[in-house]
Amino acid sequence: MAFGDLKTENGVKALNEFLADRSYIEGYEPSQADVTTFQALGKAPASSFPHALRWYNHIKSFGSETSKFPGAKSAAAAPASKPADDDDDDVDLFGSDDEEDEAAEKIKAERIKAYSEKKSKKPTLIPKSSIVLDVKPWDDETDMEAMEKAVKTITCDGLIWGQCKFVPLAYGIKKLQIGCVIEDDKVSVDWLTEEIQNFEDLVQSVDIAAFNKI
Repeated sequence: MAFGDLKTENGVKALNEFLADRSYIEGYEPSQADVTTFQALGKAPASSFPHALRWYNHIKSFGSETSKFPGAKSAAAAPASKPADDDDDDVDLFGSDDEEDEAAEKIKAERIKAYSEKKSKKPTLIPKSSIVLDVKPWDDETDMEAMEKAVKTITCDGLIWGQCKFVPLAYGIKKLQIGCVIEDDKVSVDWLTEEIQNFEDLVQSVDIAAFNKI
């Protein structure tokens, strides 16, 4: 298996690096190679592997539809490019033979068309969510402006911070209420709250005040 044991950190790291500039395990559409890798992984990768986590959440969103992905199931969780003279493959997509290349491209186009037709019949998935977070300080001596600046230093693809305000709690203590919009397949709410809580000197806790799909 090209990624090694996906139950280990090294295996997940290899998968994360592979997906840094790819959307799927093979080609430009989800296939049984994605299903096999997803099953071998077993659970969502840690937030320290953002590319693998993005891919995992995307494949998970298909639910039972994954059984209809093109391709044949295999024991390998990652693609392995075969040499042009490897007799194990029924169709050599990477060979130099012009006729085989044309046949492979025709098959690929038919699969993409069939998958697009199936997907167009499904309800459109809402890819974004609007969230309001309540960030609570330790006491009334906490520098709330410093807290706001610290929270807004958290940036990543798929995260946009919105308006914020300080809301009174009790005994002179205020909380930071801040809104944001996230792309669901790129940003995990759990990851975002953990990142905010990492500012331990300023933040006591983080609560989700509102969560709405866009």
